[in-house]
Amino acid sequence: MITIVLTNRNRDLQTVKNCFDSLAEQSNDDFELFFVDYGSDQNYVDDLKQLIAKYPKIKSIISPVSGQLWNKCRAINIVLKKCNTPYFFVGDIDMLFHPDFINKLHELKNKDKATYFQVGFLSQKETALQRDFHNATVDFTSRKEATGMTLYPTQLLKEINGYNEFYHGWGAEDTDVHIRLHNLGIKIDFFEKEVLLKHQWHPKTYRTNLSTDPYHFELERINHSYIQISQTSKQTKANINQQWGVLPEEKEYSKLSDQPDFTIEIEPETSKVNALLAQLDNFENKMVSIIVKDTSDSNKRKQFAKRILGKKYLKFLPMKSVNNAILQEIVMHYRNLPYQYSFDQNTNLITLKIYFR
Repeated sequence: MITIVLTNRNRDLQTVKNCFDSLAEQSNDDFELFFVDYGSDQNYVDDLKQLIAKYPKIKSIISPVSGQLWNKCRAINIVLKKCNTPYFFVGDIDMLFHPDFINKLHELKNKDKATYFQVGFLSQKETALQRDFHNATVDFTSRKEATGMTLYPTQLLKEINGYNEFYHGWGAEDTDVHIRLHNLGIKIDFFEKEVLLKHQWHPKTYRTNLSTDPYHFELERINHSYIQISQTSKQTKANINQQWGVLPEEKEYSKLSDQPDFTIEIEPETSKVNALLAQLDNFENKMVSIIVKDTSDSNKRKQFAKRILGKKYLKFLPMKSVNNAILQEIVMHYRNLPYQYSFDQNTNLITLKIYFR
């Protein structure tokens, strides 16, 4: 038996349905399918549940983490912690699976190595035609550097503490696992004899100034540097100092709708931001609301004039820097806690609700 895990946040439901259909039509039924929705909007989730109900094989986990950074690694690890099968395949919800894909997984499974698969990418025009796997024409294929779509021996993946939940946003997480397995001496094969997976085109989700969703503006660079250190320092285990694969509890997340025990409002003055971040570790069994509002332009000019005159002045951080600092603190220390975060760049307002256990 092989466990397949798919993760999702607000992906177009037709794309999701196509993926589900391709797995429902497999020639070999010897697999279990977990689907983790990690923080989709509530209206979307209502429609999603109706779709899932049509596929009795799917074991769905709906995580109430809307307003949190995307954390594919945690979503995967939630299933890994539950997994009792000897093999574990990490897929993507935008894939079409060859009808014999499960057969191929059973042929290739090996307790001493991992195997990842070449992907054929469909163009926008081809995807719109909604053709089945065999008739969908591939525009181009992935290379060895693209490290997703991997079949793992479950025990090996658990041995290295699964996917590294430091990684938030998109990218790097699959490569990180491959690097750590390689450091452990595990062979990793790239299967490219035939295309068994096809990627459905979808628009890239670029973040605009209109979006208030949590977004760390430097995270991609940090992830890149982080993975380089993992490689050079020959790391094998991740998530050493934090719990991993923690299932979000609806009861705890509902506390975010309660009246906060404390409300902290500050301007982005350096000492106040630093003090706020230092104080977060001192709360226990409390729901805290944090509001950071940019100071007025007149105050900025006033402080600048004081600086020019050699007087004592207040130093204000750009709101993007405050945003990055708060989110970095969450990633490092509080990522498993219930929280909701938003940053409105038009009004320069950051709001955070977080429940400290």
